[in-house]
Amino acid sequence: MNAIPPLLDHLVLATPDLAATVADFARRTGVTPAPGGVHVGLGTRNHLVSLGGSSYLEIIGPDPEQSAPGQPRPFDVDGLTAPRTVTWAISPPDLDAAIDGARAQGYDPGSAQAMSRRRPDGTLLEWRLTDGDDAHPSGLVPFLIDWGTSVHPSASGLPTTPLLSLSASAPEPDEIRPLLSALGTDLALTTGPVGMSFTVETPLGPVTFH
Repeated sequence: MNAIPPLLDHLVLATPDLAATVADFARRTGVTPAPGGVHVGLGTRNHLVSLGGSSYLEIIGPDPEQSAPGQPRPFDVDGLTAPRTVTWAISPPDLDAAIDGARAQGYDPGSAQAMSRRRPDGTLLEWRLTDGDDAHPSGLVPFLIDWGTSVHPSASGLPTTPLLSLSASAPEPDEIRPLLSALGTDLALTTGPVGMSFTVETPLGPVTFH
């Protein structure tokens, strides 16, 4: 079992209070996350930290400068009472082939949807990601993402806290493992309540987030 899953693109740390969570991350790690951008119409914005290589951490929460959206904010942000690592994403070499391959193995990761946001410098980022599988809402099975011709967020000069490990627990881990295999990745799983945690190396030493 690898401490870092194959094809990892990014982790999602969702929060009901983005400013407070960014400040807490900076206090605990000595590294201040960089502003990522605004998700127009979705009511959220994010801050980013490189995890080393071609992966990064997304800290996402409500955007106080946007009106409340007409639908729930992404990643169940509206239902959170505290920050939580809610899910993760992988980036296969060919998104459409990965979707077809997973379906052939009995797992449907959902269809690819186009999305975009602008970085603080005005650069437009465009990507496609799978919209998920309602039958497995725990977040332990990653969604798939393809950045196309956009510059990957990890390559945009982000502050860095190298990822040391990612792990999770589930009541029935053996129900999750075949789905991960169908996507060409893996995750250290133990038996327990649904949850994810990751550990990063920082100037203050290793720090774990849940």
